[in-house]
Amino acid sequence: MTDTVAALGEQALLEGFRLAGASIYVAETDDEVHSAWMALPGNAVVVFLTPRAAAALGALLADSHSPMTVVLPS
Repeated sequence: MTDTVAALGEQALLEGFRLAGASIYVAETDDEVHSAWMALPGNAVVVFLTPRAAAALGALLADSHSPMTVVLPS
């Protein structure tokens, strides 16, 4: 299984990542962000997050079993 790069957050901010080959997880609300985070595949190694998605996930990002995350600038 190959490693996956994902991008999670508002669709308008993620379109460029699709062109780069990342798996896109569109989430417009906090509940959608949490659902998308839980649905990430086990081989996700890097997840790009919009600032809003990162805020919604909060402490979940500190879990040592979570993939590495990068928060996009505001």
